[in-house]
Formats: sequence, C-alpha cells, structure tokens
Amino acid sequence: MEVKSGCMGHTRLLNPLDGDETDVSPRKRDRGHRRERRIRCTAKNWSNHRAAAVLVPLLAMGPVSVVRAVGQDQQLHPRPSSVRGTVINGLTHEPVGRALVYTLDNRFATWSDSDGHFEYPLPKTMGDDAGASSVEFSNQSRFTFCCVQARKPGFLSDPDQQQGVEIALGSEPTISLIPEGLIKGRVSLPSSDAAVGIDIDLFFRQMQNGAFRWVRTLAARANSNGEFRFAELLPGEYKIVTHELMDTEPSTMLPGGQLYGFPPVYFPGAPDFTAVTPIQLKAGQTFEADFPIVRQPYYRVRIPVAEAVEGGAIRVSVQGHESPGYSLGYNSERHRIEGLLPNGTYFVSMESPGPNAATGMVSITVAGAPAEGPKMVLSPHSSIRLNVNDDFLSKEWNATATWSDGKRTFDLHGPRLYLQASLDPVGDLDLPAGGSIRPPTGPNDDVPVIEDVAPGRYRLRLTSARGYVASATAGGVDLLHEPLVVLAGSNSRVDITMRDDFAEVDGVLTKMDAALDAAVNPGYSGFIRPSAYTWKPSAYIYLVPESEGTGQYQQIVADGEGKFNSKKIAPGNYLVLAFQKQMNLPYDDPEAMRIYEPKGQKIKLSADQKEKLELQIISSSE
Repeated sequence: MEVKSGCMGHTRLLNPLDGDETDVSPRKRDRGHRRERRIRCTAKNWSNHRAAAVLVPLLAMGPVSVVRAVGQDQQLHPRPSSVRGTVINGLTHEPVGRALVYTLDNRFATWSDSDGHFEYPLPKTMGDDAGASSVEFSNQSRFTFCCVQARKPGFLSDPDQQQGVEIALGSEPTISLIPEGLIKGRVSLPSSDAAVGIDIDLFFRQMQNGAFRWVRTLAARANSNGEFRFAELLPGEYKIVTHELMDTEPSTMLPGGQLYGFPPVYFPGAPDFTAVTPIQLKAGQTFEADFPIVRQPYYRVRIPVAEAVEGGAIRVSVQGHESPGYSLGYNSERHRIEGLLPNGTYFVSMESPGPNAATGMVSITVAGAPAEGPKMVLSPHSSIRLNVNDDFLSKEWNATATWSDGKRTFDLHGPRLYLQASLDPVGDLDLPAGGSIRPPTGPNDDVPVIEDVAPGRYRLRLTSARGYVASATAGGVDLLHEPLVVLAGSNSRVDITMRDDFAEVDGVLTKMDAALDAAVNPGYSGFIRPSAYTWKPSAYIYLVPESEGTGQYQQIVADGEGKFNSKKIAPGNYLVLAFQKQMNLPYDDPEAMRIYEPKGQKIKLSADQKEKLELQIISSSE
C-alpha cells in the first residue's frame, strides 16, 4: 500500500512482505516495531481506487485510521536490521561468553559477548548471494533466521536443541550449552604397576525404538601410567568395560608353562555386564574411575566346528549374559574355534556371513585345565512368512509401486504395497537388526517374507501406509505385546490382520502461553518473550498404548495455537502425553513408562470413535 501527496512529509520504510517501500510520517520514523501503523489522510490522497471506494462513505464522518492487514493479525512490521539471541549455560543459566554462534549452513557466524548476547546483521538484499536459503519471509508474515547453534570448548549442544534454534521476529531466543562431563581414571595391576595398553570401552544408555539399549560410544587405551579419559560426555548413564589383557611378563612366558592374563573388568567389579551398576553422570561432572585388574590363570580352549566357515563372527557370553570383553578366534585350517579363557562357564556362538548365513552355539566350562567343547553345528538362519489378512472397509486405494533389480522391473501387489516389517533383538546391548522383508522373487510374489533370521528373541516392528495392524500372532503368541522366539533352522508364520476403521482425536492444549514461557526462558532474565503475533513453537502429543491393551504408538504435532487433530488413530487404550519438545519415550518398556502415568491422560478409543481432549503441557521440570 502506498500513501501519496496530501499527507504529512514522508520517510521510506521497507515492507517486510515483499521488499517494497511504504511512506510514513517523520514522527513515526522510529516506530518500526509497533504492531499497528495508522495513517490519516483524506480520500483524494489515495490512488488505490478499490480502497477509496470503501473509504469514501467513512471519510464523510471524519478522519479514519487505516491498518495494513498482515495475515490474521492486521499488523505491519519493518524488516529488522539484525537478529539477536543469548547463549547460556544450561546447568547454571549463566551467560556464556566467547561462544561461536553459527547457522547450520555455515553462511553466518559471530561470537557471543561477555553477557552471552549475540547479534547478526542481516543482508540488505534477499538474493541468492545474500543467503536467501537462511533468511526468508514466510507466507505467515513472520521473519525467521533458521537455524543457529553454538559451540565452545568444554560445552556440548543441549540435546533438546540438536536441530538448532529458530530466531523469529520480536524474539531473542536462548541457545543452551551443556557443560561437558568427564570420566577418567587409572587401571592398575596388583603390583601397583600401570596396566599399559589395556583397551577400555564406554557404553551409553540410549533410547532405541521405545526401549533402552547400551550402545558402545567411545573406546580408549590406557597410557604408560595406566590412565584413560573419556571427554565430551552428555548427562546420562554409563558403563565401563575393559578388554582382556594377557600377561606378557617374560618370567611367566615359559614354554609349556602356565599362562596368565587379566579378565575383563565390568566396573566397578560386577561378574558380568548385566550386573553392572551404571555410572550416573551429571552435566559438568568429572567422575573418577580408578580400579585394579586381577591376574588369573588362563587355559586353552578348543571348539571343533562341523564345517568350514569363512569370516565368521564369534561372540563369548558369560553365564549366558551378553558380556563384551572376551574374545576367541577361528582356525580355518583345523576348522575349530581356539583361544584362552579363565575359569568359568561360557556360551560361545558363531555366525557365518553371506546369503546362506548360519549360526551355531555351544556351552563350555573351564575348570583349572584346558577344555574342549562339543562340536558346533551351524544351522541355517530362519525365515518368517507374513500371512496378511486385509479387512479394509474402504476400497479407495490406488497406490502403485514397482520393483527392479536392474534386470527386471515389475509391479508390486498386495501387502507389499503398504506393509513394512523388521525385527529388533530383545536385550540390553545394541545388537544387529534381525532382518527385514526380502525383495520379491517375481511379479507374482505378493507374500512378504523376512529371511536370514538368526536364533533369538525379537520384537516384531510393523508399519503400514494403509490402515493399521489390528493383530499379529504366531503360535498363539500376541506379537504386539510379546517377543517372537526364533529357533535355529525353523520356518515360522505370523498371522497379521489389517483394518482401517480408525478412531479420531481432536484436541487443544491449555495454558499454552505459560508452557511456552517455561520452555523458551530457562531462568535467564535477559530473555525477551516473543510477541503473540510473531511466533509460537509447536507442541508434541504422544499416544502410548497400554501394555495390556491394543493400540499403536503415535505422535501428533500441535499448531502454534495448541490445536491438534489426527483422523488415523488405531483403536485401543492409550496414555496421552503433551510436551513442548520432541521426546524419545520408552513406550516399549512398561516399567520405564510408569513415571509418566500421573502426568498424562488415559483414554479408550473404539473403532470410528471421535474423542475430544484438553491437555496440559508437561513442563521439563516435572
């Protein structure tokens, strides 16, 4: 909109929507951030005939205030010359100076000052050379500068801000840095000498597919003083495991004499990995882990293998528990597993690679003398046939897909069009996936089959682009709640029923503004609250199925006004939770989910039911 002659003298201001200039009075020259800009004129001052046609009847009554409409907010803002924010210590909420603040595309970077403040001057043009991919005006008339992160030695990115922080018009958001944690220590021998060269693994407890797993994150080797150090650690739970170390003292390495070594230590001294009490590391904490390793006699073990194996993977478990740290090797000439182990009972498994993969396992006990285990026979991996019964009410499904191996191309049919399946091993350690649906063998191969499945216990993961999984059973076992047990060389069948009589959830979040303040202003007084006009982040609603009921885990995103809706919810019993940030919930662990039960709302959804909800956001402090 342009105001021409007849008004008071004018100054040129930039229109934030399209880069045009708008005339305003000199007395309003410094009011670029006001939410309304009123211009008083007579009808003859307007060149826009449509506007004049509307205004003429009103002008007869006297001066009129005209407000530029921007979206639904009826507001006008000049394009800012810079964007600002603050970097704080997420633990103490104190400002962090000399932190490097940068955009994820590395086009802009600056330093925070001694008060933690930073400011980016914006380019005068919005062309490609000025970084238009990082600076833009959206169709909702909000200016964004997305996304920025910060880093500084001794600090880590806040896990809640891994994707960066968006800066919006009228806000000065806070970038949170977490002080790094440290785990360090010294491994010593009984003689007080240093355990030079011993390898140490650090395991971190992470959430994977709704369950906690111990994941090997870092490895270190003790130096000449037996010291080790793990740095840049986030708050959380950790476990330390040492590898075996053979005693190479010349006086003990006599031909035909007794061999000695130092078995793995599951810090602080547990019999196996499962029994370890985790280290609870807090933000900025330094944990001291000094411990000795105990010298024990080692004995030769041999396990004959029924057939030749190329490149087989060998695992040694202590008393049936997955416990890293021990190792054995394969003698391809003699077709046997060989090595050294101290006294104890072990399960030794071997898996051959390739398209005809096979797995074998034996138990061996070492009791003060060399031991030879029973012959290991490797059994072929299993296959699981998915027998899918679609009980869809709607026939409106026109999706098509093709598959090609580079030589042949053909159309897919049946459940191969919409169903995906995989197997996750059940256990504490992060183990390789159990398999997924194999490619079709021909144009008429419509039955999904999971091949190359090693013996074990698995969670069956099913996702569908059409309908939902109403049931999945194998031999009378409900696989939506219980693990699938796969035996060596077996061929199993899983019966799956698909339906599409979804329930619908429609709702709103209450006390949205209070939750927003708590989420974006973690205790720093210098933070400027975004105006209601400019920007509100989304909130996240999670539907967690109850352990004994039906239903499927689902996330819904609420809009900036706190409203949410989903018309595709599988019927069942749910615990409904709302958070300001995305959460990685242990939805597959009923025991771990108990702490959330008092904070959420329980609902029961029937087929074709529509449920209206009012939820309150769970703050990060709860």
